[in-house]
Amino acid sequence: MNSAADIARFISLQPRMMSVLRRVAEANLPDCWVGAGFIRNAVWDALHGIPCEATRTDIDVVYFDADDDGTRDEIAETWLRTVAPGLLWDVRNQARMHRDNGDQPYASLSDAIAHWPETATAVAAQLRGETVVVLAPCGVEDLLDMVVRPTPSFACKTAIFDDRQRRKNWTSRWPRLRHVPQSATADDR
Repeated sequence: MNSAADIARFISLQPRMMSVLRRVAEANLPDCWVGAGFIRNAVWDALHGIPCEATRTDIDVVYFDADDDGTRDEIAETWLRTVAPGLLWDVRNQARMHRDNGDQPYASLSDAIAHWPETATAVAAQLRGETVVVLAPCGVEDLLDMVVRPTPSFACKTAIFDDRQRRKNWTSRWPRLRHVPQSATADDR
């Protein structure tokens, strides 16, 4: 894999991932994507020669609706659990997540994803018809190069970022990951 198009092609060849994307598309949420560990873990598994188990992680379903009062997340999550039981659905309207993250309001879903902790995690996919589309506001280079680096918005949240890395302990599953120090810039990629 060398590009976002390669990631989209990879996802399109994974029946379980495609099933998840189809279910999410049926939920009819505005500007809706599946991202974070669902994509990251599957790509890192593939790059490490591990069979893809993307559906064993939380399935982060994200959408953007500035007019939602907060009830849509639970309704969509309940529906997804009904139509696809046994999966760990997590539905969040990113239009409200800036409050949890101590950020200014996000302008769009892409802006919200750019504020996720790691560049390799800030990737999402959706189905348009039967075509997989990948959204990666921070690029896909770190994901494909197996680099763990904070997004620009997390570069100043050192304690939170470091604690997350300790809890995740990703190198136990993916030993070829490289952690780039917080002080490294995007030019170091």
